[in-house]
Amino acid sequence: MEILVNESLAQSKTGQSAKKYLLPFILVTGLFFLWGMAHNLDSILIPHLKKACNLTNSQSALVDTSVFFAYFIMAIPSGFLLKRFGYKHCIIIGLLVFAGGAYLFVPAANNLSYEIFLLALFIIGCGLAILETTANPYAAVLGSPATAGRRLNLAASFNGLAAMVAPIVGANFILSGKEYSKDALAAMQETERLHYFMDEASSVKLPYVILGTVLLLVAIAFLFVKLPEVGQQPEHVENSNFFSVWKYRNLSFGVVAQFFYVGAQVCITSFFIRMAQQGANVDEKTAGYYLGIYGFLFMLGRFVGTFLLRFLSSRKLLILFTAFALLLCLAAILGEGMSVVYALGSIGFFMSIMFPTIFALGIEGLGDQTKAASSWLIMSIVGGAILPYGMGSLIDYAGDSIQIGYIVPLVCFVVVLAYGWRGGGVSDE
Repeated sequence: MEILVNESLAQSKTGQSAKKYLLPFILVTGLFFLWGMAHNLDSILIPHLKKACNLTNSQSALVDTSVFFAYFIMAIPSGFLLKRFGYKHCIIIGLLVFAGGAYLFVPAANNLSYEIFLLALFIIGCGLAILETTANPYAAVLGSPATAGRRLNLAASFNGLAAMVAPIVGANFILSGKEYSKDALAAMQETERLHYFMDEASSVKLPYVILGTVLLLVAIAFLFVKLPEVGQQPEHVENSNFFSVWKYRNLSFGVVAQFFYVGAQVCITSFFIRMAQQGANVDEKTAGYYLGIYGFLFMLGRFVGTFLLRFLSSRKLLILFTAFALLLCLAAILGEGMSVVYALGSIGFFMSIMFPTIFALGIEGLGDQTKAASSWLIMSIVGGAILPYGMGSLIDYAGDSIQIGYIVPLVCFVVVLAYGWRGGGVSDE
C-alpha cells in the first residue's frame, strides 16, 4: 500500500511539474521563432536596401556584418548577464534590446540613412545574442534532463519555420517589385529619384514596427508570468583551458569549419534573391517566394537528418550532405534559367544539419573542456559577418556577376567537406 501511495505521489508530482513548465516552454519556443524571423528577414533587407540606398553589393552585405559582428561582440557579455540577472530578466533584456533595434528602422527610413539601418541591425544582433545565450539553456532545463534534447529540437524547429515564413512576409510587405537600371535612375529628375528611394525605404517601417510591438508584448508576458526557478550551473572556465583546447584537432579544425559553414549559409541566403533575378530572370517578389521554399527545405532537412542519424554516424552524414551541397552550389554557378533557383533552393535541405553536426563533432570527447570548446564554436559564427562582405566585393569586382560570387560558398563547402573527411571525431592530445 505504501509503495502504491509513493508511486501515485510521484506521478502527481510529475504531472504538476509538466504543467508548471508548459507555459514557460511555449513562451521560450516563441523566442526561437522571433529570432528566426529577424535573421531570415535580413535576406530580404539586403537586396531591398541595396535599391533603397543605392548601394554596391559589398555595401549591402554590411547588413550581415552588423548582425553577426554583434553576436561576436556580445558572446561573453551575454554570459555575464545570464549569471548576474538569471534567465527571466535576461530574456526580458534581450527582447527590449531587440525591440529597440526594430523601432530604429523608422528614423532610418525617414532619413534614408543606411548608417542608421546598420546601427539598428547591430542593436538587433545584440538583442538576439542575449536571447540565444539565455533561451537555449533555459529550454533545456525546463523539464526532465532526459528529454532536454527533444525540447531543444522542438524549439529549434520553430526557428526553421521562421526560415520559411520570413521570406514570404518580406516579399509581400517589403519588396515592391520595382527596380530601375542605373541608366533609368540617371534619367529621372532628382525629385522623382528621391521619391522612389524614399518609397522603397519606407516599406520596411510597418513590418519592423509590428515586430517591435510583438517583442514588447512578449517581454510584458515574461514580466508577469511566473517562471519556475530552475537551477543554473555556471561553470568557470580557466584561461588555460580556454586556449589549451586548440590542441584537439577535432575542435580547432571544427572552429574553422563552423566559421566557413556559417559564412556559406549567410552568403547563399543573402544573395539568393539577386541570384534568382539575374540567373533565372524572375522578379524580386517571386524570388522572395522561392527563398521561402528554401526555408521549408531547410526545416525539412533537419527532420530528415535527425532520422538518418539512426543509420549513419554524424561524420558520414556531414560528408554526404556537404558533398550534395557542394555539387548543387557548382550547379548554381554553371547553370542557366530556373535550374539556378532549383539548385540554390535545394542547398537549404543539405545545409540544415551542418551547424549542429559540426558542433557535436567539435566537442566530442573533450570532457571537462567542453565549455571552452563550445565557446570557440559559438564565436566562430563571426564567419557570417566576414564572408558575405567578401562575396559582395567579389561580385562587384566581377561586374555585378552574382554567379561568380557563389564561388565563395563553394569554397566554404570544400572546407566543411574536408573537416568531415579528416577532422571529425578525432582529437590529438
